Amino acid sequence: MDILKTYLRKAFELSDDKIPWGSLKYLIGEVMYGGRAIDNFDRRVLTTYMDEYFGDFIFDAFQPFHFYHNEDVDYKIPEDQGNKDSYVDFIEGLPLSNTPEVFGLHPNAEIGYYTQAARAMWENLVDLQPQTGDTGGGISRDDFISNVAKDIQNKIPAQFELDKIHRNFANNITPTTVVLLQELERWNKLIERMSKSLVELQRALAGEVGMSNELDEVARALFNGQIPSIWRKLAPDTLKSLGNWMEHYKRRFDQYTGWVNEGEPAVMWLSGLHIPESYLTALVQATCRKNGWPLDRSTLYTQVTKWSTAEEVTERTHQGCFVSGLYLEGAAWDLENCCLIRPKPKELVQELPVLKVIPIEAHRLKLQNTFTTPVYTTSMRRNAMGVGLVFQADLHTHEHISHWILQGVCLTLNSD
Repeated sequence: MDILKTYLRKAFELSDDKIPWGSLKYLIGEVMYGGRAIDNFDRRVLTTYMDEYFGDFIFDAFQPFHFYHNEDVDYKIPEDQGNKDSYVDFIEGLPLSNTPEVFGLHPNAEIGYYTQAARAMWENLVDLQPQTGDTGGGISRDDFISNVAKDIQNKIPAQFELDKIHRNFANNITPTTVVLLQELERWNKLIERMSKSLVELQRALAGEVGMSNELDEVARALFNGQIPSIWRKLAPDTLKSLGNWMEHYKRRFDQYTGWVNEGEPAVMWLSGLHIPESYLTALVQATCRKNGWPLDRSTLYTQVTKWSTAEEVTERTHQGCFVSGLYLEGAAWDLENCCLIRPKPKELVQELPVLKVIPIEAHRLKLQNTFTTPVYTTSMRRNAMGVGLVFQADLHTHEHISHWILQGVCLTLNSD
C-alpha cells in the first residue's frame, strides 16, 4: 500500500497519466513478495497474478475488465464518481468470504482444502487417544500390536544378494544399472531395519527386553495404522497409511525383482524408486554417451501417450523411456484430444496415462501450446532443500498457461 501510495501521489503531483506498471510489478512481485517465495513455481504464480491484474486494461472504458464475476458478485474497478464514500460503499458491498473461483482456482480446491483439514484433525485425534487398554475388538493393545508386527514380518522378503547381482552385470554396467544397484542397497537397508525393529518389538511385548523410546514409537505407529518414523526415514516420502504403504512396498519389491531377473522394465513405475530423479538423470547420461552430446546442454521433454496403463504399452521406446503412476491434480486429461481440460466437480485426482520421457539437446527443444508442470513426490507439493520436486513434465493445452497456473495444476508420484 505504501508503494502504491507513493507512485499515485507522484503521478498526481507531476500530472502524469501513465502508471509505471513495470516498476510496480518488480517492486511488489520481486522485492516485496519475491524474496519470500523460494520456489520457482510459487514465483510463477506471483508473476501470473501480476500479469493478470496489473495493466492499463483494468481501466478500459470500452471493454470493462472483471477480475471475477457471476450472478451474485462482480469484482471490478468501480466507476469514477469522485467521492471516497462511494468507493468505500462499493468495497463493503463485496462478500466477506471468497470462493476459490475468485482467485482463478477450480471449485475442487475448496474440497481439497477441507479434506486435508479433516485428515489433519483425525490424525491429531488418533494421536491423542489412550494408548492403553483394549482395542475394542476383544484383545489387548499389546496382542493387537504383536499380531500386526507378525503379519508385516511374514510379508518382508529376503534381501537382494548385491554381490551376485553386481557380478551378473559386471560386463554391462550402464548408468541405469548403477541406479538399480543403488536402489537395491537402499531397499536392503529398509528391509533390515524393518525386520530388526519388529523382532525387538515382539521381544519387548513378551517382556524379554526393555521397551525403548524407539520401540515405543514403533508400537504406537502400528497400533494407529501409521508408518513408524524409523522406517519412513529409509523409504520414499509418502502420505499413505500403513496398510496402503504395505501394498506400495510389495509393488516396489516386484519391480526390483523384475528389473534384476528380466532386465530394465519397458515402463518404469517412478513411485517405486527411492530416488526417481536419479533414474531420469541416468537416462540423460546414457543418451548423451550414445550420441556424443554434452551433458550440461541436454534436458528432458515429455509426451503423454495413448496408453492409459502400463499393461497397454505394446512397444519399447528406442529413445528415452516410458513412465507410469503419475497423478494429475487441478486438471483432467482428455485422452482423445491428448490435452489438459477442466476437471469434473469432486474429481480431485486423475491418473495420467503413460508418459514418454525423451532426452534431447536443450537448444533443439521448441515447445508450443504446452504447460510446464511440476512433478512432486506427494500431494504436499514440498520442494524444500531440493527434495520433493522430481522433474518437470510438458503437457499439451489449448488454454493459455496462466489458466492452469492459477488452477494449481501439478503431477504427483503418489496418491494419498
